[in-house]
Amino acid sequence: MSESVLKLEGLKKHFPTTTGGVFSRVKGVVKAVDGVDLEVARGETVGLVGESGCGKTTVGRTVLKLYEPTDGKIFFEGEDITKLSRHEMKPLRSQMQMIFQDPFASLNPRHTVGAIVSASFDIHGIKPEGGVKKSVQDLLERVGLNPEHINRFPHEFSGGQRQRIGIARALALKPKLIVADEPVSALDVSIQAQVVNLLDDLQQELGLAYLFVAHDLSVVQHISDRVVVMYLGKVMEMANTTELFANPRHPYTKALLSAVPIPDPEIERKRERIILQGDLPSPVNPPAGCVFNTRCWKVQDRCRVEVPQVLEISPKHTLACHFPEGN
Repeated sequence: MSESVLKLEGLKKHFPTTTGGVFSRVKGVVKAVDGVDLEVARGETVGLVGESGCGKTTVGRTVLKLYEPTDGKIFFEGEDITKLSRHEMKPLRSQMQMIFQDPFASLNPRHTVGAIVSASFDIHGIKPEGGVKKSVQDLLERVGLNPEHINRFPHEFSGGQRQRIGIARALALKPKLIVADEPVSALDVSIQAQVVNLLDDLQQELGLAYLFVAHDLSVVQHISDRVVVMYLGKVMEMANTTELFANPRHPYTKALLSAVPIPDPEIERKRERIILQGDLPSPVNPPAGCVFNTRCWKVQDRCRVEVPQVLEISPKHTLACHFPEGN
């Protein structure tokens, strides 16, 4: 693997819950992210997947220090940025950008596209070669938009075009890492492929590293080099994309993959569909032992009391399970 751009060691993000009212007090914590280790190399895409509420978006936001981590370490290009203040983070912001889930909510409706994309230059005091207007037009053209539309407003564009504006904004300062938070989930399926292919092309051209947060596994399979499966704030399984989809070893991963449609009707009709029983437990009070034990069909007494260690079961394939599939 080439040099890592991002490395997380035991990352935790807990949110306090309060009683409310004038004399509010802390009554517990939501363990949104609870000890995550992962690494993203230069030019690599790591997919972060799991059900809603598993903590994947919180990981993405904590990586960029939009949330301050509760514990653990964040390394960016080998530098420990965990304890850096907001002021100390500013020079690094140009190197770490985010593409948001909702392309309309993340764009200021009162600003033109030109003002939205050029805002990064103003904030960081950067004067691009050839001037701001030319740079913005070049960025719009690079993401497949008409550079003459620089004075239009977000509401004049379709959902897919708005997401392209968000991508252009993220690219403005030539970052090394982009956290893409469900970047295609709000788009039509026909447009999703176009945006995913655009992200792929930009990565090849610019050598970008992506942390790609998503719940749609077919999109993740297409774009990711490696996949990290999360459940209730913890990493369940991590492997190269081909290996994970061909040989899922964690019961939770197997259940997730069984929900991905296969375009061959013969195979689709015959294959096993795993329906997980019950709801995702509350991160305020996660189950003891393995957090997946309340919904796992392979659960045994050991799972209810002992937290499984993350072990490498084959090269670059790690797993946190006492009784994995295939054993």
